[in-house]
Amino acid sequence: MQRILTIFITLILLSPVVVKAQSAATQQPAQQTIVEKIEEGSNGEVIIDIPAEMLKEILEEPAQRPAPTGSGRQQGTGTRHERVTNKGFRVQIFSDGRNQSTLRSRANARANAVAARFPKYRGQIYTFSQAPNWYSRVGNFRTREEANSALAELRRAFPAFASEMRVVQSAIVPTK
Repeated sequence: MQRILTIFITLILLSPVVVKAQSAATQQPAQQTIVEKIEEGSNGEVIIDIPAEMLKEILEEPAQRPAPTGSGRQQGTGTRHERVTNKGFRVQIFSDGRNQSTLRSRANARANAVAARFPKYRGQIYTFSQAPNWYSRVGNFRTREEANSALAELRRAFPAFASEMRVVQSAIVPTK
């Protein structure tokens, strides 16, 4: 695909040169390139047609938009979309600030392991950084009891890092 794109761009860039070379060889007046035709036909006016829904979203005041979820940059199996949040709890499955070169990959690996073992938490696993630490958290629990139940389930499934897991208070994405 990239090779085709490169050939296409090369042809576009060389087309005026080829047209001028052919004109000079045949002693006929040069034909306009597509760019020259567009420039002449538009008289410098460009019209952009934007659907009404998209225009409304672009022009909407930032204060009217919902607050982003969590804090920091979310990655992994979570999302980066803006959503309305409530106070609640999550199970923290990774938190580390040592060995900076591997933190992100270790946080994502732990999050992916939980997502693979517990499909019910897919879309509810949040990996983010607050310098110098990286975190991975699971769930959108309204009560501490729900979070403690999930913590016990996760500790049984992953005994190797069970001692690192804990329930933390967090902004959560309300579930239906």
